[in-house]
This record gives sequence, C-alpha cells and structure tokens, in this order.
Amino acid sequence: MSGLDDRKDGMDAKLAHDNELRFKVMNRRNKLLGLWAAAKLGKTGEDASAYAKEVVKADFEEAGDDDVHRKVKKDLEGTGTTPEQIRAEMDRLIAVAHDQVVNEA
Repeated sequence: MSGLDDRKDGMDAKLAHDNELRFKVMNRRNKLLGLWAAAKLGKTGEDASAYAKEVVKADFEEAGDDDVHRKVKKDLEGTGTTPEQIRAEMDRLIAVAHDQVVNEA
C-alpha cells in the first residue's frame, strides 16, 4: 500500500501547488489590471498602487472574475472604455501574470 500512499501524497502536493500558482496568477493579473485601469483614470505612483490593491481585494467578493470586472467597469465609466475592452485586457493580462509568477519562482 505504500506505493498508493506515495502516489496519493504526490497528487495532493501537485494539487496544492497548482492551486497556489492559480491564486498567485489571479492576484497578479488583478494587480496588473488595476494598474492598467489606474492609468486610464489618470492615477500615478501611490494612488495607482492603492487602486490596484482595491482591484485585488474586489476579487474576494465572489467566485470568478465578475466581481473584478464589475468594479473596474464601474470605475472606468465615462472614460470611453467598454466592458469588452476590460475583458480583453483581463484575458491578455492572465498570460502576462502567469509568465511573471512562473519566472519569479
């Protein structure tokens, strides 16, 4: 049975690693999205960083991306940025975030 236990432990470790990686990538994507949106709002420096943190926190409201999208869409009203542009940027930034997180490890 030791072989099965070792295999189970290995699968559990991989699942934990994958979940941690996914969490870090999503947080990084949300931070990058926040910085992108902050630039559209004319925020720089500490104001941009603080706004990016707000976007990261918004992701903890509910499962999925809708909470983040909703926050950024609301904040960007009046800037001419469409919901489709926000979604496209979210999609683009997920790959950027993944590369950044993987290359940090």
